[in-house]
Amino acid sequence: MRVGEKTGFADIPALFERMTGDEKHEWAAASTLHVLWVLYDRVLDVSPDRVDDPDRDRFLLSKGHGPMAYYAVLAAKGFIEPSILDEWTSWDSPLGQHPDRVLVPGVEISSGSLGHGLPIAVGQAVGLRLQGRSSRVFVLVGDAELDEGSNHEAIALAGRLGLDNLTVVVVDNESGTHGWPGGVAARFAVEGWEASTVDGRDQGSLYEAFTAAHPGRPMVVVARVVAS
Repeated sequence: MRVGEKTGFADIPALFERMTGDEKHEWAAASTLHVLWVLYDRVLDVSPDRVDDPDRDRFLLSKGHGPMAYYAVLAAKGFIEPSILDEWTSWDSPLGQHPDRVLVPGVEISSGSLGHGLPIAVGQAVGLRLQGRSSRVFVLVGDAELDEGSNHEAIALAGRLGLDNLTVVVVDNESGTHGWPGGVAARFAVEGWEASTVDGRDQGSLYEAFTAAHPGRPMVVVARVVAS
């Protein structure tokens, strides 16, 4: 497979499997595959030739400690050369076990230290609004990551500001220690967010949720992906 070659979701598992090495978060990565594909294939307004376009949509992988699926999708969509996947975890590879925005085209933030992606996304959404841009911000977080206090503050602020250019995707693979009464979606809804919960492997349901209207409110989509 070469950069620019047309790909489909069926190509993603093969790209994913090209990355061999000492990866301790393979399930964390695999649980994001369908979400990432739907976003990059059908939702996000961004492309390899527009990674610096100020009017592009922003995608932030806050769940950065398992980036294999992210790299596979970036390769499938032409942001990086697929052959780079074979160098995964080698000492001189640009593909680290946490993504690096300086080394990997299309990566918006260097992430992996949990609790930072959502606050950054809130800041970006506010900044884009102040600039009068129609760009949207999407951020993918893990369910366990919501235990971080910085996320509680970001959820509350985004709801109060009515950031309807912000969408949070929570991949819920039941790895959270504390959880939330009523489920993850309730944690956001109580702060004024538009909230829905879908099957994280059902691409049609994911697309419908990601593109649902939510005027005047930020939106969260909880993508349930539980190991069978």
